[in-house]
Amino acid sequence: MNIGQAAKHTGLSAKMIRYYESIDLLPRAGRSESGYRQYNANDLHRLAFIKRARDLGFSLEEVGRLLALWQDKQRASADVKALAEGHIAELSRKIAEMSALRDTLVELANSCQGDSRPDCPILQGLEEGVSCGVPGCSSHRQP
Repeated sequence: MNIGQAAKHTGLSAKMIRYYESIDLLPRAGRSESGYRQYNANDLHRLAFIKRARDLGFSLEEVGRLLALWQDKQRASADVKALAEGHIAELSRKIAEMSALRDTLVELANSCQGDSRPDCPILQGLEEGVSCGVPGCSSHRQP
């Protein structure tokens, strides 16, 4: 099947499929006599694996490691589990960071009257560098 059909079948764009080839997540596709990429069932299976891993938030580097583990029938499941647990820890860190950001914005929005007056605690908080409890987030006050 050609790249357009493969894209439709996998839910990926043709551009993304070409990109996965360019970074060696997907082997180079065979070519038809007219030069069009041709994909087989194994390619589609690999693309589906990549898509599911990406949908779960794995980085491209992690997807590469997962693919290598998937292909290695002598692998230890502990290696796969360690990779998944590392990803879970990163997701948990990001969730905590996003929760802290949300809480800060809720606090700023709740302090705003939302009326016709020009006073705006949200803008004042942004101007003053309100702390949000996230590493790298402003916690200093400007004069």
